[in-house]
Amino acid sequence: MQIGKIEIGGGAPLALISGLNVLEKQADAIACAQTIRNIARRHGMPVVFKASFDKANRSKADAYRGPGLDEGLRILAAVKQETGLAIVTDVHEPGHAKIAAEVVDCLQVPAFLCRQTDLIAACAATGKPVNLKKAQFVAPADIRLAVEKLHSFGANEVLVTDRGTTFGYNNLIADMRGLTQIREFAPVCFDATHAVQYPGVDGGASGGDRRFVAPLSRAAVATGIDALFVEAHPNPEKAPCDGPSQLDFAALDRLLEEVCAIDAALRALEKKRNR
Repeated sequence: MQIGKIEIGGGAPLALISGLNVLEKQADAIACAQTIRNIARRHGMPVVFKASFDKANRSKADAYRGPGLDEGLRILAAVKQETGLAIVTDVHEPGHAKIAAEVVDCLQVPAFLCRQTDLIAACAATGKPVNLKKAQFVAPADIRLAVEKLHSFGANEVLVTDRGTTFGYNNLIADMRGLTQIREFAPVCFDATHAVQYPGVDGGASGGDRRFVAPLSRAAVATGIDALFVEAHPNPEKAPCDGPSQLDFAALDRLLEEVCAIDAALRALEKKRNR
């Protein structure tokens, strides 16, 4: 599949999807995108910028949701113009898909909504690539049904992003076998920052432990994935949403050095075997 000019899957280089969990100020979003772009370029990694204009699934009514549809898309358009990066954002309502598709390069179906037929149909109808996030309650092999649903509505380019599966209360388990299963029917992306969440443990919000982002990312790349999803923030401790799971830019830089080395080693070995 392809997001903007970035090829994902089918032997293409490992891609990065990275950015803010939720948009804040325009200047900050542009600065974040520029920093991530420069870090990715340093490691020779193609990158798509991700940010949400509305986090419609927050646990508490007074939690920060973002700037909303109109202002959020205006900010994303400015980010795209200033950085030249392809953009992915999530939509929660069928009516938002067509509007968002006029600005962004890829529509993301949130994990909690991956079985919502009307939303899937609306995203497919735009003709844009779709990043389908696998819900925590869906087994890896079973997300095939949602992929097939997207195809039935006309979507030709679908990426599946996995964050793991619910394990008891307030925890997720990233089963690397699932990445291999998903890759049998779609390009697969591993969501390293949402995988380390502890849903609901932080006073009605999601806690997390960013210490595990790097080891899980290394394992996923070694397993075989097409893209890596990592949310980053200039100051995660002050991020309005999912701060405990996000990386700062220095940690992102170190992580990309590690995963690119793993990916390069695997590709070199495969090339040697195919001689």
